[in-house]
Amino acid sequence: MKYTSVIPAQFISRPNRFIAHVSVEGKEEIVHVKNTGRCKELLIPGVTVYLEEAQNPQRKTKYDLVAVDKIGFGLINIDSQAPNRVVSEWLQSQNYSLIKPEYTFGESRIDFYMERDNTKYLMEVKGCTLEIDGIGYFPDAPTQRGVKHLRELIKAQQLGYVCSIAFVVQMEHIQEVKPNISTDPEFARAFYDAQKAGVSVLFLCCKVTPESLKITRTITSRSFQ
Repeated sequence: MKYTSVIPAQFISRPNRFIAHVSVEGKEEIVHVKNTGRCKELLIPGVTVYLEEAQNPQRKTKYDLVAVDKIGFGLINIDSQAPNRVVSEWLQSQNYSLIKPEYTFGESRIDFYMERDNTKYLMEVKGCTLEIDGIGYFPDAPTQRGVKHLRELIKAQQLGYVCSIAFVVQMEHIQEVKPNISTDPEFARAFYDAQKAGVSVLFLCCKVTPESLKITRTITSRSFQ
């Protein structure tokens, strides 16, 4: 997955979850933040961020904030749309005979439905941008939607689908993602219940640059309990 027209900037502030103030070559700009999560450990005044110029000239904001150079760690892609885009590209190389995005199951839309050799697959995708002491954690804010999707995957697994939750690790040098129990204990419970039900947990490790995100390695999780 590649971006176009990416430029560096310095982060100033984030008055709400949708916009941020940044400095581009000494000029202050209001930009759209492509992540509604908290990102408090990333968006710190003075850090270098990366902006993609919007393709729609009618937009109120000229740029999208898509990546952050985390102090003491390195580059992290925070674009919440990037995980599904990069997984869609990756799935094309996995020899499925059918791939459908946004598949309705139960009362939810699961990110991907696939078929191969008469087997039906469901995959829910989550992007990981939170790093603590060299380990990824999800989520960085409570997510009822994430809990609901895990419960749906458990039902689907019991009905004969082969189900997985795939964490796109939007940074380098991180090879596992754990549920963020302190932030969302309900998601953690659903996560472990899903593992016990047979839902696979995948870590999709990525190469990250300001202009791109690419899956380079797939790791299947062991049980954390």
